[in-house]
Amino acid sequence: MKKILIVSANPTTTDKLRLDEEVREIQEGLQRSRSRDKFELVTKWAVRPDDLRRALLDHNPHIIHFSGHGGGNQGLALENITGEMQLVSTESLARLFKLFKDKIECVLLNACYSEVQAESIYQHINCVVGMNRAIGDRAAIKFAVGFYDALGADRSYEDAYEFGCSAIDLESIPESSTPVLKSRNNPQGAISANETISDNEIKTAVSLENPEGQVALNSAFYVERSLIEVDCYEAILQPGALIRIKAPRQMGKTSLMSRVLHHASQHDYQTAPVNFQSADAEFLGNLDQFLQWFCASITYELNLPDKLDEYWKGVLGSKNKCTNYFQRYLLPAINNPVALGLDEVDEVFKHPKIAADFFGLLRAWHERSKNETIWKNLRLVIVHSKEVYIPLNINQSPFNVGLPIELLDLNQTQIQDLVQRHGLNWPDSQIEELMTLVGGHPYLVRVALYEIARGRMTLGNLQKIAATEEGPYSDHLRRHWLNLQEDAELLAAVKQVMMANRAVDVGTTEAFKLRSMGLVKFQGNQVVPLCELYRQYFGRSLGN
Repeated sequence: MKKILIVSANPTTTDKLRLDEEVREIQEGLQRSRSRDKFELVTKWAVRPDDLRRALLDHNPHIIHFSGHGGGNQGLALENITGEMQLVSTESLARLFKLFKDKIECVLLNACYSEVQAESIYQHINCVVGMNRAIGDRAAIKFAVGFYDALGADRSYEDAYEFGCSAIDLESIPESSTPVLKSRNNPQGAISANETISDNEIKTAVSLENPEGQVALNSAFYVERSLIEVDCYEAILQPGALIRIKAPRQMGKTSLMSRVLHHASQHDYQTAPVNFQSADAEFLGNLDQFLQWFCASITYELNLPDKLDEYWKGVLGSKNKCTNYFQRYLLPAINNPVALGLDEVDEVFKHPKIAADFFGLLRAWHERSKNETIWKNLRLVIVHSKEVYIPLNINQSPFNVGLPIELLDLNQTQIQDLVQRHGLNWPDSQIEELMTLVGGHPYLVRVALYEIARGRMTLGNLQKIAATEEGPYSDHLRRHWLNLQEDAELLAAVKQVMMANRAVDVGTTEAFKLRSMGLVKFQGNQVVPLCELYRQYFGRSLGN
């Protein structure tokens, strides 16, 4: 008989998970299976570090199943003596499981960002499953059900993993690529940890994606910045939440916003993404028309009847009418929390008078959420690229409250992971060459890897043509060039940076504008080109 030990933790300081439902589904699945007499199920709730160690000693299980929260490199979230979160490090977990390597056959970490722990535990245990990104409750439960249904039908752990992923797919949940299997007993035809294969063989096994626009929720090429995602996922579930995501263009802001909204939807929130670039010019010239467009856009996304005519009457000003529309119609009609994703709000910055009124309105709603129940249900995610230079009253700005998120360049570890996802087997030296060329800019990195993985060019070829009109970045570079030509002072500043062989001081305003465009990075109060690609292109363009 195989013993399954399910350990779970849902600290009071973390989002509530449906752990009881997960365990119940597993129990029912095993009970109905033809091999139910082959399994014994043991459950441990509200597990603390000592509880985990003692449970392993007391029960000596064959299968360990952890349900709870993961924090990526920070570890797994267990509970302390007061029920609050206590993170257990990856190294500590690996060391513990090493002591049971002769007994434990499989470890399933049903927790967000647990691939880090799975990789370490896999050094000692032959079969480990972790999650390579955040996973919603529904997907986590479906994976567990599919996994144990297969075990109950006498299938292997590797087959059980596939059945778990299939169970997610069958429910049309876009998270079937989230579970990751680490196994030394992969079925024939799979790539196991002990096999070596050529780059060409890897390439044929990888389904590539054109690196344009938002990265789909089920994409294998979305790079998690695990601490950022965890912070956002926790924040969006707080009453009256306001999250501000800022980064240069093509850094992944919209992709992160969509994942935050998806996470909210997994907790039965209604979500409404609005891209301000979709607003017609006529709406951006008049506050009343703009706020009507905004309300109509939210109404449409929430799939509610349009009642603007009913609420846009009388002598009250446009902001009051907009507030009443939300307070008396939209929020009560939904009855659940509503998460709004406000993307590309930079478009509003171009119209200072409208911007001051609109952003002041968002701040007022956020403040009301502190005391008024109906406004606690409104959660805001504001996404922008540029620094906020419009003159907003400090007490009327949404850009100095809430959770600030700034997306930074990818680091070498993240790029190495992305290289592998593209089916490329590169030494550190090649990764360093790529980073010299394009830095850690997610879009620039993905374009390079896509072109190389498709066999269109080598890294050496890319280095030669990247900064030319022949290269894959020509449209990206030309757009920056055209934007710079609209601002003589900014053009002079970028020339100073690109032509210098050291960090330079171009003034605070110009430095932040260039950083907002993603062209430079700070070294103290001075700036240098973000990467060699920009130095070559703008150096040549401005030198002529």
